[in-house]
Amino acid sequence: MATRTLWRTGKKLALVSTAVCVGGAGATIATSDDPATALKLFTTVPVRLARDSVTAASIIFDYEYSLWGLAEESVERSKVKHEVHLRSARKLQELCFRNGGIYIKLGQHIGQLEYLVPQEYVQTMRESMLNKCPVSSYDQVCQVFKKELGETPDKVFSEFDPAPIASASLAQVHVARTRDGQKVAVKVQHTHLTDTAAADHATVDFIVNAIHRFFPAFDYRHLAYLSLLCSKHVAIVSNYDKELDFMIEAKNSERCLDNFRKQSPHIADYVYAPKVYWNLSTSKLLTMEFMDGAQVNDVKTIQKLGIQPNEVAKLVSQAFAEMIFKHGFVHCDPHEANLLVRPLPSSKRSILGKRKPQLVLLDHGLYKELDYYTRTNYAALWKALIFADAKAIKENSVKLGAGEDLYALFAGILTMRPWDKVVDPSVDHLVIKGNDSDRSELQMYASEYFPQISELLRRLPRVILLMLKTNDCLRAVNNSLVKSCTISIEMFLEQMQKESSLQTFLIIGKDLI
Repeated sequence: MATRTLWRTGKKLALVSTAVCVGGAGATIATSDDPATALKLFTTVPVRLARDSVTAASIIFDYEYSLWGLAEESVERSKVKHEVHLRSARKLQELCFRNGGIYIKLGQHIGQLEYLVPQEYVQTMRESMLNKCPVSSYDQVCQVFKKELGETPDKVFSEFDPAPIASASLAQVHVARTRDGQKVAVKVQHTHLTDTAAADHATVDFIVNAIHRFFPAFDYRHLAYLSLLCSKHVAIVSNYDKELDFMIEAKNSERCLDNFRKQSPHIADYVYAPKVYWNLSTSKLLTMEFMDGAQVNDVKTIQKLGIQPNEVAKLVSQAFAEMIFKHGFVHCDPHEANLLVRPLPSSKRSILGKRKPQLVLLDHGLYKELDYYTRTNYAALWKALIFADAKAIKENSVKLGAGEDLYALFAGILTMRPWDKVVDPSVDHLVIKGNDSDRSELQMYASEYFPQISELLRRLPRVILLMLKTNDCLRAVNNSLVKSCTISIEMFLEQMQKESSLQTFLIIGKDLI
């Protein structure tokens, strides 16, 4: 019965996919400034959507068929479910790699949802999606250089390594030396990315809505929002070129540092972004100062540099609290590959050989401005969460769009704690110990309340969805650091509660303090 239903669903998906692809590709050809690229899209977009449909159907069928008839709490079901999770994660990984673009961003985000999605998905995506994405060939890199600067890389730089040191969803990074001998990192945008961005979002949107229509239990419609929001491709759907403009990314990095210098001088020296070489940068090429440092989750290297992981965790939390609650201009893609740690250049080793950390922010393509209303309510919500103030939690959650019926769930998603722990007055009530028991409990809640979670993500303003994404990234970073911390998060939270200004979660405006 399940097989026949899936077969009929597959036929419907195929028919609708064909119509969508032909119409979308035809529209692309009609409006594109590059007919050759548009013609290529006419053939590639249907293939991508077909790929999506086949993968989605395959994953759903695997779950439905493999778990059919197995007792809910049986050992056999748990074993089979683990195997299905692993197979499905690998299928999704392959789809993300083959399609690229928005799909890579979705894969990256899944890798941050440690306490919401099965560990098999998290581990598979985290191991592959951050800086090991498919690369553009050197010939394609040369095409971008010729179009942007009129010369090939070897003519622009004295040295240029044709093999990228990292590749992500939008671009890849090469090491080079300028004519005056400066070592630089050159970010080169993948070719034809602008043309495929709209189609990618449309296909993700179509697939998740189709899945929900035929299989209501599989409600992943909020992923369509995330494909739109988590990708640097868009802030406004109709303006892809602007969002793919690396000159905007360069300006974001300078504005970020300027905000710290002017509004947060007490930690300005501890936060850094690479210098931009404007004369060697365009909308699709970005040349920056090359940065040496340890990736923020590389605890062993951080310790070898004489830096304490707990100091890094504190600095990351403080820097992003300043951006969110004070600056209102937030780096919304702080995953592990975008945060480097190095010794503060002006610091000297202590008697014990320790040095102070400096946080280096990379990839400034995805920023969000928070208006005063959002900042104050979000700050007040965190204050309420820290002090377990149920009335204030409800009041500020409602103001942020969660509604009176889902405010407790919203608080749970923000803190990754069940409601009884959220309102527990003990000092460590927000601490996630990171053990198997904690993880199992949270995943059980995620499974039990999946329909409500989907509804909450659907109704929340997009800016709050981005804050949730940023929160997920920061939690994943913190989890990788605190395992080796010499002080516990319990002590950190206790210290936060002792500070009347709640500096870590900066409450803006004298009326809120």
